[in-house]
Amino acid sequence: MTQTLTLIQPDDWHIHLRDGDALATTVPHAANSFNRVICMPNLVPPVKTTEQAVAYRERILTALANSVISDDRKSAFDPRMVLYLTDHTTAEEIRLAKASGVVQAVKLYPAGATTNSADGVTDILGRACVFEAMQQIGLPLLVHGEVTHADVDIFDREKRFLDEILSVIIANFPELKIVMEHITTADAADFCLAQKDNVAATITPQHLLFNRNHMLVGGVKPHYYCLPILKRADHQKRLLEVATSGNPKFFLGTDSAPHATHTKESACGCAGCYSAVHALPLYATAFESVGALDKMENFASRFGANFYGLPINQTTITLAKQDQVIADAYDYLDGKTLTPLLAGQTLAWTQIS
Repeated sequence: MTQTLTLIQPDDWHIHLRDGDALATTVPHAANSFNRVICMPNLVPPVKTTEQAVAYRERILTALANSVISDDRKSAFDPRMVLYLTDHTTAEEIRLAKASGVVQAVKLYPAGATTNSADGVTDILGRACVFEAMQQIGLPLLVHGEVTHADVDIFDREKRFLDEILSVIIANFPELKIVMEHITTADAADFCLAQKDNVAATITPQHLLFNRNHMLVGGVKPHYYCLPILKRADHQKRLLEVATSGNPKFFLGTDSAPHATHTKESACGCAGCYSAVHALPLYATAFESVGALDKMENFASRFGANFYGLPINQTTITLAKQDQVIADAYDYLDGKTLTPLLAGQTLAWTQIS
């Protein structure tokens, strides 16, 4: 008999859907697995205001309506929006965001940290009025945890961010709800554990399944390249430990990030792994690798909703222990392709409903 795993319908608390024609691919892929998704705001131009966030959500919902997925999945899909924090964001904009009912959080990108982050914050404490407003009304701050100084080794940038930036924010705004996005190191996991319950973290499938050897040994493999970058195996091991520990501070966030194949497989390849279409089988593979499938539902379906103060989903999804071969590529944009994580390889789990 085939082994199955039925979960409360998960949410993805960190995803990149992009915009325009890209939504025709990314939105149905996400909606097939997840109910709520936290939509990253690093578009071109970025989503800086509540008005822009509401308009972006409408574009996502239009793409959903035009897709061929089931009506049940269409009705359940709920994109939750995020404002891109800049040096010019105001406390009044924060209050408008909260009142909108669709803006779920505000995102801190240190300037230059990742894709489309040139408008990110350059003066952290210069945003004190914004952080104070967020703390007062309970709007979470999502942080891309890397410093961007040219003299800091890329593998050390997360640790330096914890010491030099996040520690300062927490010390000055101790009640501010914070999500440490896509953590990649034991340092970040242990830092999160040392904080109060208002600080949590998301973990991606790639950082649970892979380390920098997978990306670099035997030749550079661009589809494993993401930011923050894959770290050593001991960091991967620590992330698996905390993700499967049952601690509610840690929950699912894929950081699925689409880039056209030709922009990944280039001399200066884009950072990001595309996993939305098969994220749950990837997580099941990771949790099974340490005998912790029984811990996956809380990680995927409960802990994030609880942190954000949202209801637990009422529907379910089922995975089966049966092989699936990941597609080599998906149609993307105008005549281009999008290569998913583990393209052409076989996963031992498949989403069947």
